[in-house]
Amino acid sequence: MPVLETTYKPPFYFKNGFVSTVYSGLFRRVSLKQERERMILSDGDFLDLDWSYSKVTSKKLIILLHGLEGHGQRPYVTGPAKLLNENGIDAVCVNLRGCSGEQNLKYYSYHSGSTEDLIAVILHAIKTKQYAEIYLKGISLGANLILKYLGEGNVVPPEVKAALAISAPCDLYGSCKMLHKFKNKLFHDRFLRDLLARLKDKQKRFPKELSLKTLLNIKTLRDFDEVYTSKAHGFKGALDYYEKCSSSQFLPNINIPTLIINALNDSFLSPECYPVREAKNNINLYLEMPKYGGHVGFIDKVNVYYNEKRTLDFIKTMLKPIS
Repeated sequence: MPVLETTYKPPFYFKNGFVSTVYSGLFRRVSLKQERERMILSDGDFLDLDWSYSKVTSKKLIILLHGLEGHGQRPYVTGPAKLLNENGIDAVCVNLRGCSGEQNLKYYSYHSGSTEDLIAVILHAIKTKQYAEIYLKGISLGANLILKYLGEGNVVPPEVKAALAISAPCDLYGSCKMLHKFKNKLFHDRFLRDLLARLKDKQKRFPKELSLKTLLNIKTLRDFDEVYTSKAHGFKGALDYYEKCSSSQFLPNINIPTLIINALNDSFLSPECYPVREAKNNINLYLEMPKYGGHVGFIDKVNVYYNEKRTLDFIKTMLKPIS
């Protein structure tokens, strides 16, 4: 489909991508009542699922995936959950392995391409909850994961009707290089600090898999992916992980309505993360590139973000022509 025109116009003081990203990550608050369910996975590990519900009984569900080192209470997932609950759609915010406040049981955990856990959640929602319509929404890492799932050859159940990907790092190596730039040092160091805190705990529980000396030599996110992410999840190294899990290669195969919203002033995204050609050549793929928004910073009125309004709008109109 043609690239979509955007209508996003943030307040003047949030046109700066750094400001909108930091404000959204540190200062936004969303009040939402959630109920936690622990889902046991086939390998004996677990996922914690945070459910919220429409006031009326609903057979519609949105599955929300957070970003790197996020969790099910981050405002960028509870915000859309709350808005959709108010419009007759249940929501489940998935805590990826180890992200719910309790360390997962295995040495491996989650990464940008770990679609097997998303598959498990979808099947759980269909088989045990009997949802008839399911929508997927991923943010940042979660966005890449959903796009990969839709295009890598999985049998997507007919109940899955549409998907949205927000601030999607479609090219993982390109995004990695952007995060290592000086302008992103604040974000890089924060991500690395959180990742290392969890990895130190894993090192104590799995000393044979990772030595303390090797852990202490991790100085960058690229080092983390080289030492842990790639090795723990069966890749040859960081570059192999980035190459095999980048969603850009899977976009031509997506066959349900899917909307990508990537801001042009997102400092986390490289030029390769704006799949204009793929969108123009796939009738099911829609791409919107607002001039502003930073990384998941689409600030709008009354604490409902632009991408959240677009989520509701896209779900309502996905089967109609979008001009």
